[in-house]
Amino acid sequence: MGYLIRWWRTSFQNGEAQAITKAIDGEHISQGPIVQEFERQLAEFLGVPYAVCTTSGSNALLMAAWAAGLGPGDEVIVPNRTWIATAHAPFLLGAKIRIVDCQKDLPIMDPALIEEVITKKTKAIMPVHMCGRDAGMREINSIAKKYNICVIEDAAQALGSRNSDGFLGTQSTIGCFSFSVAKIIATGQGGFLVTRDKFLYERLVKMRTQGVGDVMLAEWDQPGHNFRFNDILASIGIQQLKTLPERIEKLKDIYSIYAAGLKDLSRVKLIPVDIARGEVPLYIEILTPEREDFMRFLETEGIECRPFYPGLEKASYFKEESCYDNADLFSAHGVWLPSGPAQKIDDIKMVVEKIRQYDSQK
Repeated sequence: MGYLIRWWRTSFQNGEAQAITKAIDGEHISQGPIVQEFERQLAEFLGVPYAVCTTSGSNALLMAAWAAGLGPGDEVIVPNRTWIATAHAPFLLGAKIRIVDCQKDLPIMDPALIEEVITKKTKAIMPVHMCGRDAGMREINSIAKKYNICVIEDAAQALGSRNSDGFLGTQSTIGCFSFSVAKIIATGQGGFLVTRDKFLYERLVKMRTQGVGDVMLAEWDQPGHNFRFNDILASIGIQQLKTLPERIEKLKDIYSIYAAGLKDLSRVKLIPVDIARGEVPLYIEILTPEREDFMRFLETEGIECRPFYPGLEKASYFKEESCYDNADLFSAHGVWLPSGPAQKIDDIKMVVEKIRQYDSQK
């Protein structure tokens, strides 16, 4: 059926089309000065010295894992609740994935469980700031320092989110972000990395272009690949970045409407995001024990929603046999409700009204 309210809505109406035309007219098609300017603006916004744009958030994670030297014989700790790209990055380099359960009430890694899976082979922890939530960076960094292992933040869902120490994604060895369509700002596809380490920055810049710093004077001194961004997408990103403060406020408004409308329901529970601490609720996540019935009801009302994806242990190639009781609950009961910076507030109120109607039926 054709949905009246999609689960995600964003917009490209802030001069993006004109910026693309300007880039093309200036013959800036591949990676060039517009990418460089976009990187400068991203670094300035996040308060870090270095940012490197690439083709996707997934490739940002892969580049980070590669730059950190992960490979065969290494073990990397990742949360059960994440998009599988987090784990694929070190796995494709030959590392073994060690999965940690999430917290009981939140779909983020439980730092209290990390030390249980650390071994002499552990080389990195990859926390994920799901839906803009702080994954517990103070605790994770403390553990990493204790065992002398690196931390790579997956902040794909957390651009603009903060904790008391600053922006998420900037509190580790390398932070990775995404510009895919269902992110707070989007270029269609794309991503970027940030770091405060000049050596790692220079390594990432070379890695992005087959391991060379200057294609005109190529020297084969490190391996790399074609992870280059391009000026057309960067021109979109610059225009989107201008609207980031407004987009953050819109997502917070949407979350507040859901929080007020769903707080007293018996069959639907909003998974909280701490907006008072600076977390940005990229998505609206709920738990319901009757997920299939709930989703069918919303579909008949023309409202699109999505079920949570399965836990990482379901990937047979990780050969993971442990139990993840907390994560299993989210996998079985979790649903994403309509959100996004271009959603109409009246539509959000309608979704709340329909959910309240559903909740009162039994």
